[in-house]
Amino acid sequence: MLTKAERTKQFILETAVPLYNEKGISGVNIDDVLEATKLTKGCLYGHFENKEDLSEQVVELALKMVSDKIRAAVYNGKTIKDKIFAFLDFYKNPIETYISGGCPIFNTAVEADDNYPFIKEKVAKVFKSGQQELIALLQEGINNGEFSNTLDPAVFAFKLVASVEGGIVMCRVMDTAKPMQGLVKSLKNELEQYSI
Repeated sequence: MLTKAERTKQFILETAVPLYNEKGISGVNIDDVLEATKLTKGCLYGHFENKEDLSEQVVELALKMVSDKIRAAVYNGKTIKDKIFAFLDFYKNPIETYISGGCPIFNTAVEADDNYPFIKEKVAKVFKSGQQELIALLQEGINNGEFSNTLDPAVFAFKLVASVEGGIVMCRVMDTAKPMQGLVKSLKNELEQYSI
């Protein structure tokens, strides 16, 4: 059971996640967080050293939230193909995302690339672990005879993530989910070609 202080800190972080995802690290200021939480500056700084500390912890939570949600969707699949399809289906509506503002992995990656090296490392870790999990799933599908050994798990996993993340940003800019639905269908069809 969380203490009152731990619950307050969690409340601040959870309230700040959509703010950071929509406005970006540099776009959010402490006053935005104070307004959203209705807390005082003293209370906020009782839990975080400074904005950098708050930003780092908010990004960590956002990355964990979306990663956990993707894993939950994927691991409900019975077959490897079901699991990969669940991964793709998680992203089929880039306008109405799990955390408002788009994919926090992509959003944070773009902003952190040149400006926040400590956060860039966290995003890189999420990308790498996600890639490794997809590669392992695809390899398991080859090993269990679900897919042909002509499937290259590393290449296909990269294609999945790169396509989906790129599709999200393009669809959000164009304010339409339709191209993503076509992309998801195309990627599923491509994977089907490797089915045995």
